[in-house]
Amino acid sequence: MVDPLAQVIALLRPRAVFSKVISGAGAWAVRYGEFGSPSFCTMLEGQCVLAVAGQEPVTLEAGDFVLMPATPGFTLSGMEQPPAQPVFMDPHRLSPPDGEHGLRHGTPDGPPDMRMLGGYFEFDSPDAALLVSLLPDLLHVRGVERLPTLVQLVRQECLAMLPGRDLVLDRLVELLLIEALRSSGEAGAPPGLLRGLADARVAVGLRLMHSAPEQSWTVDALAREAALSRSTFFERFLRAVGVPPMEYLLAWRMALAKNLLRGSDGRIGIDEVAARVGYSSASTFSTAFSRHVGLAPGRYARQP
Repeated sequence: MVDPLAQVIALLRPRAVFSKVISGAGAWAVRYGEFGSPSFCTMLEGQCVLAVAGQEPVTLEAGDFVLMPATPGFTLSGMEQPPAQPVFMDPHRLSPPDGEHGLRHGTPDGPPDMRMLGGYFEFDSPDAALLVSLLPDLLHVRGVERLPTLVQLVRQECLAMLPGRDLVLDRLVELLLIEALRSSGEAGAPPGLLRGLADARVAVGLRLMHSAPEQSWTVDALAREAALSRSTFFERFLRAVGVPPMEYLLAWRMALAKNLLRGSDGRIGIDEVAARVGYSSASTFSTAFSRHVGLAPGRYARQP
């Protein structure tokens, strides 16, 4: 059976970049600017408060895991009354990994009140923004033991500098992303792919679009497969995924087309790409691709 979540992650092509230990003591607060790349952390001990713009603050406890696929601006603070003005941190100017000492907030001496292992990675996909838009802004997972274990493995691999390090890190981050996303795929998740897959009827439509993008799908056809009326399927899909079915299908087809055009080194012609993503002719595909991407398929494929 086709797994839409695995397909999206495969197209995102995550790779590891950076991780470090972050600790805090006393009264402290730091504000991170918008980053854009995905970031993660797991709490090793103690507590702290995470406040992401536009969302309710979250108290993080030992064992908790957080993933932000696009990392908007956020504030991190200790449990004591924080200073009125948080210290600003520019995420684009973070220092490189620095052994086991890490980054300390608040009181510089003595044992910390909290410790976390945080880091970020990158998506190599040229269509990352589109694919990330299918995921929640913030994932907060509690009680999943494998997530802290995977983060610790990422940290150890970052520090070890052994042969094959980059390949191992890429695979670990891929596993970390999959585990975090599927651990958060309950019906109460924000609109997006995870919430859509949590709805058994909507998931039927998603899997069909992912398994056979070359088919001439319509809302009527997808609704029949999901054993729902057209209007019920449309409304349920829109509520769960956040976009109408045909808009999602177009976005998925264009993501696949981009991947085929950029990854084939010219071995796959426009006609074949068009057929693989559900277009009856190269001209129809080229018109749709140009409107969606802003470049003709051939020009897009020749980009460095």
